[in-house]
Amino acid sequence: MKFKIKKAQPKPLKKTTLNRFLRKRMLIYLLPNVVFNFIIAYASFNELGYTHFFACTQSLARLTLPMAIFLPVVLTIDIIKRVTDAAHQKAIEFEMDDQLNLKKLMTRLSILNGFVTGSFVLSSLVFAQFILSKYYKLDPTAMAVLVGSLAGILSVLFTYLPIRKLKNYLYKPAVLGSIDK
Repeated sequence: MKFKIKKAQPKPLKKTTLNRFLRKRMLIYLLPNVVFNFIIAYASFNELGYTHFFACTQSLARLTLPMAIFLPVVLTIDIIKRVTDAAHQKAIEFEMDDQLNLKKLMTRLSILNGFVTGSFVLSSLVFAQFILSKYYKLDPTAMAVLVGSLAGILSVLFTYLPIRKLKNYLYKPAVLGSIDK
């Protein structure tokens, strides 16, 4: 007996513009990321009373680096998938180029975004560590706000940046009209 798994059909979308679609997705990404990352950081840092950049069990790097690497990867894949599904359903004004290898684009772009963002955050933490004393204690509330703010910035940034690259493969369909003589 063979089981065939049907590919799930995407939920039908209402007709909208690409900008409205992206603004709605940005809000859906922004609010949970900011709230959850702030709560996780605040709970982790209050356990110790203070935190450091790299030292101790609940360091700032331990929370920000995984977020800075994996959040852009997940958001890039998700937003590209959602925009291409909307384009195939003709819910937005653009259509997809048939020559596009979507999985290759998503993989390459998501890995690049995760690597660049992770490298930038790591270099920022190392730079801050060198500027401040090795034993400088960071305020847990301020660091939780910083982590939540970083999550919000990454959510907004990686809602729009992948679409800039994807726009090279999107086009508006031409409307054919009759010519009267």
